[in-house]
Amino acid sequence: MPNIKSAEKRMKVTQAKTLKNKMRKSALKTAIKKYEAALLNNDLEAAKNMYPDIVKKIDQASAKGTIHKNAANRKKAKLALRLNAAGQE
Repeated sequence: MPNIKSAEKRMKVTQAKTLKNKMRKSALKTAIKKYEAALLNNDLEAAKNMYPDIVKKIDQASAKGTIHKNAANRKKAKLALRLNAAGQE
C-alpha cells in the first residue's frame, strides 16, 4: 500500500480507469459476438442493424484510449468484410 497521498490517489484513479476499460471492452466483445452469431444464422437484416452500433462502440473505445485507433480500424474493416461477404452469398 502506498504511504504518500498522491500515490494513493493514483492507485484509486488507475483502478477506476481499469474498471471502465474492462466494461467497454466487455460490451464491445459481447456486441461483436452477437453480430457474428447473426451472420452465422444468415440473419443479414439483424447484422446490418447491429453494424452501426458496433462501429459506434468501437469508435468510442478508440477515442477513450481503451483500444488503439489502428486496432479499431482493423476491427471495423474485418466486420464490414464479413457483412459484405455474407450479403453476396
